[in-house]
Amino acid sequence: MPTPNMFIVYVTDAPASARFYSDLFDMAPQFESPRFVTFELSGGVDLALWSGHADQLEHAGARTAEVCLNLPGDPAAIDRQFEQWLARGVTVVQEPHDAVFGRTFVVEDPDGILIRVAPID
Repeated sequence: MPTPNMFIVYVTDAPASARFYSDLFDMAPQFESPRFVTFELSGGVDLALWSGHADQLEHAGARTAEVCLNLPGDPAAIDRQFEQWLARGVTVVQEPHDAVFGRTFVVEDPDGILIRVAPID
């Protein structure tokens, strides 16, 4: 059975967003073009940034999603990641707090796309 292997995030400026994600996640793009950039994650799964024609999608509902970074370790690992990203000047949407699944926080990218950090399940 086929499984999803790419998650596409619609952005305003793919190269600018790629620089943001490269810095935030300390990884280099696998493929770059003026409007489409991909990052290889793990297990053959990619994260794609596309400044394509999202406005031309018919019947597209509201997009509510998050990019999530799951970290190993105790709650202090989540707090350390928050402090590191805060020092880089990210925009904080939700400060570290305890949720039903553990310690978490949320920041946003330049387009307002949410990026959550949470513990590995």
